[in-house]
This record gives sequence, structure tokens and C-alpha cells, in this order.
Amino acid sequence: MDMRETFLNAAAEVLDTDPNVAVVLADISAAQLAFAARKHPDRVLNVGIREQLMMSTAGGLALAGMRPIVHTFSSFLVERAFEQVKLDLGHQDVGAVLVSSGASYDMPTAGRTHQAPGDVALIDTLPGWTVHVPGHPEEARRLLLESIPGDGRVYLRLSAQENAKPHLGAGLQTLREGSRAVVVAVGPMLDRTMEATADLDVTVLYTSTIRPFDGAGLRTAVEATGSTDIVLVEPYLAGTSAHAVSDALSETPHRLLSLGVRRDAEVRIYGEMADHDLAHGLDAGSIALSVKEFLR
Repeated sequence: MDMRETFLNAAAEVLDTDPNVAVVLADISAAQLAFAARKHPDRVLNVGIREQLMMSTAGGLALAGMRPIVHTFSSFLVERAFEQVKLDLGHQDVGAVLVSSGASYDMPTAGRTHQAPGDVALIDTLPGWTVHVPGHPEEARRLLLESIPGDGRVYLRLSAQENAKPHLGAGLQTLREGSRAVVVAVGPMLDRTMEATADLDVTVLYTSTIRPFDGAGLRTAVEATGSTDIVLVEPYLAGTSAHAVSDALSETPHRLLSLGVRRDAEVRIYGEMADHDLAHGLDAGSIALSVKEFLR
């Protein structure tokens, strides 16, 4: 199962076991949760294609003591409903678990309306959010289940792109050690980053939780590596976590290369995900060239 299917199965299980959990939808995935909706008609709420109402409904449920899980495509969940995310959750200081599908460009044939490379950057403008970017369905399941207890505000960003195997540790995990640089791969960027740096003497760190950022883990890796050259490979807007790296290394002079979805131009193509990877320099070959040029 991919991340989205894994999430929907896990959400249905949680509805069976936790009476405080409600799922709020805006048509997307309603068919897959139809059986759960028949079992729990008062806790699986489909508001139709009205994403702002979906988010406001989640805020009301949270105020009433429920734990809402809110799900649709990333462009509709974060971008279209951003005012409600800011006010009905953040300003009211209530929590929810927002779960998106589609990532930056998982549905390229649907066009720009279904692309959201700026979603994490938008959430990052609001205080108090935890942001998970899993790289494997097993990570997605674990992060969802860990996010439900409590009343925090959580964004779980699912993608059709995934790594070959899960890495279920917390914080920045060291997957390869080297001495020339520290490379941080986020979520589904890991396997291609490992391939791109296979012949380079670099440390590779991995994380599926980008907020809060593991600054202590980065400082430890920089100290162990002996290099202050940092490469950040993220599956959304390039440089989204540059400020977090800067904060973590505020007392250490360093260089940073930020790789991700390009900011200088809108990529106006349809095609396949691989075509967009190439256009944004996020395929293994392009990552390798960028890192080698940075370390030259």
C-alpha cells in the first residue's frame, strides 16, 4: 500500500478505537472511507468541495473536545484553506491533525491546481506546528498514530514518492558517515540523495519530522564530521528549512546549499513526476551534480 492507502486504513482503525477522533473530508477519499462513515456517521464528516468549511468544522470539533483528522490534497488543505488554518486552529489555539496527499507535484497531469510546493513554507509561518514528511508508508502510519494523542497542531504530508524501506527513528538519523559535508535528506528525498552521494565522502542524515527541526542533531553531526558545509534536500520549496539550519548553527560559520522545488520560475509542464523531478533538479543525477559543484 502507498502512503495514502496506509493512512486511510489507519484512520479507519482509529475511528473504531477512539471515540474522540473525527475525520473531516472535502470529497477527496470519501469513497475509501465510506464503510467507516457508515459505522461512524457522526464522526466521518464530508462537507463536499468546501475546504474552508472543512477546516472551520475541524476547529469547532476541537473546541468541543474532539481530535479532528482533516484530509484532502495538499493544495486544497493548506493553500486554499490557509486563512482557516491560521484563525480557526491557530488563533483559537486548538489542535488538529492535517493529512495531505499530493505533495508538491504527485499529480502532474492535474496541472498547477493540484501542486503545492509551498505548503510547508506556509505552515512554517504559523507558530506551534509539528510537520512530518514521511518517506515510507510505515513511517506515515507511525507518525499518524503518534500525532493523535494530545491537542497539538500537526501537519502530515504524504507523497506518492517513497523510499525503499522505512527509517523509524526520531530526529536526524545518521545513515552514512563522511568528512566533507553534512547532507540532510527529508522524507522521500532519501533514496535519491543516497544514490547521488554514493561516491562522495559525506555524512548523510535523514528525517521524517522537519518541525520542530533537530538542531542539536545537526550540530552533533557537524562536530563529528568536522565540516561546516551543509546540503539540505527537501521535497518542497528549496530553502524552506534554511532558516532552521541557520538558527541551529548560529554560532558556527557555515555554508548551505538548499535543494528543492525551484523558486525562480513556475514549471509549466504536465508529464510525469520524473519530468518534474528533472525540471527542479531533484533527480539523483541532478542532486549529484549540485552537490559536487558545491563541494568543488
